[in-house]
Amino acid sequence: MKPVRPIRILIADDHEIVRHGLRTLLESDGRCTVVGEAANGLQALEQAIELKPDVALIDVDMPELNGIETTRRLRQALPHTEIVVLSVHDSEHVARQTIASGARGYLVKSDAASELVTAIEAVTRHKSFVSPRLSQSQGFGSPEAGPAIADLTTRERETAQLLAEGLSNKEIATRLDISVKTAETHRTNVMRKIGAHSLADVVRYAIRNGIVEP
Repeated sequence: MKPVRPIRILIADDHEIVRHGLRTLLESDGRCTVVGEAANGLQALEQAIELKPDVALIDVDMPELNGIETTRRLRQALPHTEIVVLSVHDSEHVARQTIASGARGYLVKSDAASELVTAIEAVTRHKSFVSPRLSQSQGFGSPEAGPAIADLTTRERETAQLLAEGLSNKEIATRLDISVKTAETHRTNVMRKIGAHSLADVVRYAIRNGIVEP
């Protein structure tokens, strides 16, 4: 009988202790093997392209590139890699965002101990998985359950994250390798699209939509 190949996993989370815990949980099960770890979204993309894992576990709140944008780019680069987004947010709205960005699964971190392997096995069979507490909600997946995220471009989403993290226009320009004038344009567009009148409004929007941690 041909041996079953372990499911190859990439873990992306900016907290080392979380990555260690996830690795221990997965490798103690025996059906999975962790082939790489990343501490931010850009590292996750680089490692995923190099390692081509079966499943990428992506934290929704990461520096450099948040989990939703990482998922969006990863889906484009590696359509055969399934993605499970991990989050502290027990939020139907954030879950809908991650699924819309290309993730097959959404798992609240507090459910990981009991549901992580189940989620991974589901997505490897190309089936969706959402934390039971959310999937059992009648509102999940319904357009009426909450407002959709503003129609921001990739650069605008990155700008919103960096603004919420407290970076200035000049610092955003350096981080994104763009001109200060372009950074100012992205900032203006973000605030117009989300209806923000101050940086505090941007921060509230970013937290509410899972772009940054509260």
